[in-house]
Order: sequence, then structure tokens, then C-alpha cells
Amino acid sequence: MIYFVIYLFLEVVVSVNIASYMGGIMTFFELVFTAMLGVAILFNFRNTLAENMKAVSYNCINLQQFQELNLFTLFGAVLLILPGFLTDIAGILMQFSVFTTMLVNRYSARNGRCNMPERDTRHYTYHEEKDDHVIDVEIISDSDKR
Repeated sequence: MIYFVIYLFLEVVVSVNIASYMGGIMTFFELVFTAMLGVAILFNFRNTLAENMKAVSYNCINLQQFQELNLFTLFGAVLLILPGFLTDIAGILMQFSVFTTMLVNRYSARNGRCNMPERDTRHYTYHEEKDDHVIDVEIISDSDKR
């Protein structure tokens, strides 16, 4: 209960100071913009989750990092949707930590630090070039009919 009161006090102090500096109209547009940004992050979470699952499957990140990445993304998006400057700042910081971690993981994946396969066999069909000109047929012998 004490933490909620401390949070509420800090949220009011930060919001009043920033809103008095920016003005009423800009404060309104900032709150609407960050709420739309939070909703867009939630809608895009499926793609983020797929990228993180791929990073886990290629051993680029471990399961603890996978959980942290997804929890920070979700919790940061919810904080962006909630009105208030302190929650917006915390939500944006959570999103940046996710982006920097993902950039580090992509950099390590491109430089060969991950166990990524060379080719994805689900999307390719392989042919041996030496047998492309051969036609498979069945030979029936006439010698048994006489």
C-alpha cells in the first residue's frame, strides 16, 4: 500500500511539472500518442514473440532472457497505455531495453555466434544435378510370355 502511495505522489508531481511546462493541449496529445503507441506495440507483440522464439531455438538467448524480453515488452506497452508521464517514461525505457537487447542478439546472430542453420530445408527442394536427364521407367520382359 505504501508503494502505491509513493507512486501516486511521484506521478502527480512529475505530471504537474511536465504538463505545466508543455501546456494542456500538448499534454493531451502526448497522452493520446503514447496510448496509441502502447496499443500498436501490443498488436505487434506477435511478431516480437516469434522473433524471440526463433532466437531461443537458435540458442542466441536463453529461456530467462526470453521471458524477460517478453515481460518487459508487455509491461512497457501497458504502462504506455496508462495515462501519466511517469508511466510513459517507464514504458518507453522498457521498450528501449528490449530493442537494444534484440539488436545485440541480431548482431551476434549475423556474426555466427548463434547456432543458426545454413539453409532452411522446409522451403527448398533438392535435386541432384547428375540425375536430371534420366527418365524413370519400368521394363517388362517379353521372354516370360512364350
